[in-house]
Amino acid sequence: MAGHFEATPGGGAAVALDEVEISILRSLAVQLLELIGPGDAPADGEDPLAALFAEGPSKPPTDPALARLFPDAYGGPEAPEGGAGAGGPEGEQELRERSAEFRRFTEMDLRTGKRDDALAVVRTLDALSPAQDGGAVLTLTGDECLSWLRSLNDLRLTIGTRLEVSDEDQGEEGSLYRLPDSDPRKPMVMAYLWLGALQESLVETLMP
Repeated sequence: MAGHFEATPGGGAAVALDEVEISILRSLAVQLLELIGPGDAPADGEDPLAALFAEGPSKPPTDPALARLFPDAYGGPEAPEGGAGAGGPEGEQELRERSAEFRRFTEMDLRTGKRDDALAVVRTLDALSPAQDGGAVLTLTGDECLSWLRSLNDLRLTIGTRLEVSDEDQGEEGSLYRLPDSDPRKPMVMAYLWLGALQESLVETLMP
């Protein structure tokens, strides 16, 4: 079980983690929460119902990692040539307006969902009962598994952006393994690859 999820009764999964792995996962989840930002709770005297329907931002985040987590729904700078971003200046302007409208009414809910998933990671790790060696077996329910899957994906997207790993590069991870130990990116690369292995293991465990 060490390092690999195994199915548990009721549609859940379990994995053995050592003390260092628990600490790294918790730290990364907390950093993800800080990146996403705090929730927008209603201010004193504010109508909770009105706050529920409050509009979000219309422009993409300036932080590249956040822009990766909350991409434009219609095209954008990364749209392939001849794809969603094509159609000349007028078509591009229309796509930007559609993306802004979509973001305005969805990004707040998306942020809340990603925040809830990261909190689920932190809470399940905090609920562990470590053994004498500091390790523990993490046992997740079906719903917690889904939160972990989504949060592991968010963490990989974030770290991949910081490492400037493109979608094409993700299919060639062998080159990342070959980074010399002297490379300052090596710790982050190893975390990126390890999270990918955890995510893949959990996906395989949950497959029927």
